[in-house]
Amino acid sequence: MTSSPSAHPGRARAIAHFRLRLRRHPILHVSYRVLIAIVGTAIIIGGLILVPLPGPGWLIVFVGVAVLGTEFRWARTAANWVRRQVQRVWEWWKARRATRP
Repeated sequence: MTSSPSAHPGRARAIAHFRLRLRRHPILHVSYRVLIAIVGTAIIIGGLILVPLPGPGWLIVFVGVAVLGTEFRWARTAANWVRRQVQRVWEWWKARRATRP
């Protein structure tokens, strides 16, 4: 999946610096959060439109939630919950396949 921020300390430091600069300017900070909300919501809506079609509809929805999770705690919590559920299902599937002849 994704690598942890500690795997790329330079990138994590740059992101932290960027966010610190945004917080110093309240209008920019609010504008950035609104932009993230619009982009994340658009990705989710696009994914939901694609759900009934063959393809990665749900994956796109989860990418939209992850985008929202960069700025909103509720979305980060939801993304982490989905990640745990997918991991549980994946482990169950591997165990099931291992016991089949």
